[in-house]
Amino acid sequence: MNKNILTWLLASLMLVVTSCNDDFLEEKGDLTGINEDVFKDAVMAQAYVDYIYFLFQPDNNGQPFIHNQTGVRGQFTDDFTQTTEELGGESEWNKTWAVIGNNQNHALQYFGERVPVGGAQNNTWTRIRQMNVFLDQIDQHGLPEDVRTRLKGQVLFWRAFQYFELLRLYGGVPLVLSAQNPIVAEGDNVNALPRNKSSETLEQIVKDLDDAKSMLPGKWAASDWGRITSGAAAAFKGRVLLTWASPVFNRNDDRARWERAYTANKEAKALLEENGFGLYKAGNLANAQAWENMFFAQTNNPEAVIVYNYNNVTSDQTRRNSGHEQAARSRELLGGGSISPTKQMVDAFPMKDGKMKDDPTSAYAYDEKKFYKNRDPRFYKTFVYNGALWPYSGNPNFRQWTYSWFSNQNQATKVEPDRYTETNANSSGIYLRKATNPGANNSSGNFMISTTDYMEMRFAEVILNLAESAIGADKLAEGLEGIIAIRERAGIENLDGSYGLSGSLGDRDKMFAAVLNERKVELAYEGKRFWDLKRWMLFDRNPEVNTLDRLGMQPLNGTRRTGYWIYVKNTNGNPYVGSTNPLVRANNGTVPVIERQPVTYPDGITDYDAYLDYLYDNHFVVKERDNLDPTNNNWKFTWYNEYYFFGLHQNILSASPHIEQTQGWPGLTGQGTFDPLQ
Repeated sequence: MNKNILTWLLASLMLVVTSCNDDFLEEKGDLTGINEDVFKDAVMAQAYVDYIYFLFQPDNNGQPFIHNQTGVRGQFTDDFTQTTEELGGESEWNKTWAVIGNNQNHALQYFGERVPVGGAQNNTWTRIRQMNVFLDQIDQHGLPEDVRTRLKGQVLFWRAFQYFELLRLYGGVPLVLSAQNPIVAEGDNVNALPRNKSSETLEQIVKDLDDAKSMLPGKWAASDWGRITSGAAAAFKGRVLLTWASPVFNRNDDRARWERAYTANKEAKALLEENGFGLYKAGNLANAQAWENMFFAQTNNPEAVIVYNYNNVTSDQTRRNSGHEQAARSRELLGGGSISPTKQMVDAFPMKDGKMKDDPTSAYAYDEKKFYKNRDPRFYKTFVYNGALWPYSGNPNFRQWTYSWFSNQNQATKVEPDRYTETNANSSGIYLRKATNPGANNSSGNFMISTTDYMEMRFAEVILNLAESAIGADKLAEGLEGIIAIRERAGIENLDGSYGLSGSLGDRDKMFAAVLNERKVELAYEGKRFWDLKRWMLFDRNPEVNTLDRLGMQPLNGTRRTGYWIYVKNTNGNPYVGSTNPLVRANNGTVPVIERQPVTYPDGITDYDAYLDYLYDNHFVVKERDNLDPTNNNWKFTWYNEYYFFGLHQNILSASPHIEQTQGWPGLTGQGTFDPLQ
């Protein structure tokens, strides 16, 4: 939501409270009353809609790049990101369970809950109710049609957004399209709606998005930038139909579903382009620099199709600071150092000619020791490796060092070093640079006063959605065009005439693999990977639909996410042992091994890039680090195919015994009967 919208929201709410004797906000708490005055005044009605936006926003200091809304009350966590290759660590959906149970935390509780004592919370069904109240009332109280139309379009979009979250987690859910009376007589089952079929839920989402598209402008004035546009509604419809065409719902690879997704995404791309949206390209900047800068562009960023905005307010109720910068930056710079990318994600990035690192046709030989050499330009704007530049406002030439050494000879015989150049090193030896601002300030708030926006949907995703659906509809050449557009913007070299994709041409499954790998790189750490793994059923081999073998991919199940140890060795090749930093000049003027940033370079070296290579060749040992995941009991990533459609928790079943449990999950009295594929 636009920074201006958020300020407008709070100001409008104050006006509403003053005008309506708190009725507006009391209504939000108890769900029993409707204040008709809200729907008679354009300012109040706008405040209501802005409140709907607010309900879907991450918290102040939230981290939407790695967090997903998975909790009962709109809580944002990194559990889903941990259930991918992007982060290590244990989540509820990557550990071993004795049995699939409806009373355990792997039965995701996002579906809903009872209204607690003290008033409704910000959760799934209360959000839907707030939207339904608005849609029920807005046409009844005399506001001008043009005002009502634009307000309704925004609310319909968010209702579709909410139902899609439920659809892709659970399959079909009860369709509540008008505000229910929260107070009914005992024994009255008027509110006891069953789960609708997944297909019915989908069609309602599509209808809401089509209606929203017809009601919304293609672009807003600058003061309203960040509101949902007709193009955003169309693009979101494309995402919805792509999910419906994907194997998790489309087990028989029905081409009609792919064709429908293709038509929707093609329309979305055209509509967005008509209104000035497109891939962010900043003039004469190098492609990689423009790619990095798009995350910091504010109003009228052409890449931002759906965007959550942040501000730098620090002292009042409109405060919405982005927590991403602080979380990503190292503790050495007073950051949180809490995001630790994995070696598996580092390995996923191609070489700079677009070929994978193990592809013998690549023009660049991959070096395990100097893993950072000759990589996709996005690699350098996504990760911070040992010795890499990581500028900020206080030091545009800052280099992040992540090397280690050993305190004594006994320790040197072990795998893990015990001395670090960093202050409280992160977990993987690699930091996340993506969407960290070179101009960020840590002099006040330790990077916490950040305005970096989060694009829930970028134009790049629209292109990739279109490419994937084109491949599904057997339009392979058009699918290739989409992937090439993303690679060309990124700065990939075109040495084989297809930006590194020559080995995939003409084969539908290889093209599917190519577009999924491109999404993995382009959209890394933007909250998309879990959903791609889930909709393509890529966590493990499935006896019903074995997409892994089709695409030539390996399962996550049974693996461990890892990082890097980079420790220092002496000139003789032995590990450095000592109490002082081996690459920094001591107070007495001596350097234990060699200076990491010398005044003069050795003979034959003329710039720092070459000197860093020299350090890696002669004084760094690079080893795989295997302590990101739990180290007890031979822990390995464990996925259960029941998670492709989550079951309902016992709390939900007890509160709503009329609701069918999902197949594969236990209900209150037997196994679930609801088929999410219908």
